[in-house]
Amino acid sequence: MPTDLAVIGAGPAGLAAALAASARGVLVTLLDAATQPGGQFYRQPAAGLGARRPEALHHGWRTWERLRDGLAASAVRVLTDHHVWCVERTPDGFTVHALLGPEQEESVGVPARAVLLATGGYEQVLPFPGWTLPGVVTAGGAQAMLKGGLVAPGRRAVVAGTGPLLLPVATGLAAAGVEVAALVESTAPRRLARHAPALAGKLAEGAGHVAGLLRHRVPVLTRHTVVRAHGEDRLTGVTVAALDAGGHVRPGTERHLPCDTLAAGHGMLPHTDLAESLGCRLDGPAVAVDTEQRTDVPGVWAAGEATGIGGAALSLAEGHIAGCSAAARLHGTAPGPAPAALKARAALRRSAAALGSACTPPVHWPEQLTDDTVVCRCEEVSAGSVREALDLGAGDERTVKLLTRAGMGWCQGRMCSTAVAGLAGCAPTPAKRPFARPVPLGVLARQHPQEGLS
Repeated sequence: MPTDLAVIGAGPAGLAAALAASARGVLVTLLDAATQPGGQFYRQPAAGLGARRPEALHHGWRTWERLRDGLAASAVRVLTDHHVWCVERTPDGFTVHALLGPEQEESVGVPARAVLLATGGYEQVLPFPGWTLPGVVTAGGAQAMLKGGLVAPGRRAVVAGTGPLLLPVATGLAAAGVEVAALVESTAPRRLARHAPALAGKLAEGAGHVAGLLRHRVPVLTRHTVVRAHGEDRLTGVTVAALDAGGHVRPGTERHLPCDTLAAGHGMLPHTDLAESLGCRLDGPAVAVDTEQRTDVPGVWAAGEATGIGGAALSLAEGHIAGCSAAARLHGTAPGPAPAALKARAALRRSAAALGSACTPPVHWPEQLTDDTVVCRCEEVSAGSVREALDLGAGDERTVKLLTRAGMGWCQGRMCSTAVAGLAGCAPTPAKRPFARPVPLGVLARQHPQEGLS
């Protein structure tokens, strides 16, 4: 069924955009790969699990209720279990191609006059010795298990890395009955203090998480990092160590923390695959947009983490602005002023920039990688193999990929590109992929030749 605006991604940005556009008379279709709207931030447990108080695992539950109820009362057409793999430009606008259901063996096309990308972000996890052991999960993965499956990843956990996601993960695990042995943050508190004015709006949220850590007596180790994860068949503990002012591990500061779960995360990266395949310009790792959240490709808007990591509140503001802009442009009018949303977006972007500047991984983390540390999990490429490629003259990700196959596996470098770039001593470069996810050959073969996808 054709639509005016296809919104891809039903997280905070996509929901806000869909509701704003629909309220202004636009026919909106909202597509998401999950079984229900909400995204990672508002991830809900399946109805069959019988959760009595799902709000206990969420921050901003009332905002979610307003979005949920607004969506139910709107004319937005919601297509869940739709895994978008390609957005194709056509003479009449665009066709959004999506694989259906968990099997993802059949594809459908949704014609649209315009497209709004709210594709979110994904976690960045830097490798360390032992990070492939069962029991080591991403911080977001641990949170997803709690929110979506009402399952604790283990009995005794260490939460480690850097970035604002670690706080809610640690407090969420503790509230669920997990003994959190430590929250290990590589950032020094004084780095956050330097950005205090920009972070003023985050104080209440941060204070709530700190209160949760204190209530559950969770030790916090700042300016520390995980040096190694231990275990044979599964995780039994981790070694952590202090960092000096230059980001080097301080000799003699190592300590062992027994645990059966390590939730590790080093920030987020924007999902830009669909934007790149459409030819949208990037600004660093994020999709570049103007004040209306328009990309440089006519008819394409972007909002939320895809345009820069900033959290749910910023995603909501950007989504609302993008939805209003798309509705006005589709109606052939100029967008009306939205001073409150514009003001909120500006303040939240300042906070996001401050957090991004303060919470960066230790610059010398590659020094901790032993030669047998797996860097590319899909192709089982070790740090030693990458270093051999560098000795042979490789100086960038692409050359390392050609010599070692790092980044050629199922995830197409999404998990390992940052690590390979770090070992090579160069900045990560966006990978131009024709499709946003693996597509069965049968699906491609069934595409009509005139669509240019066969």
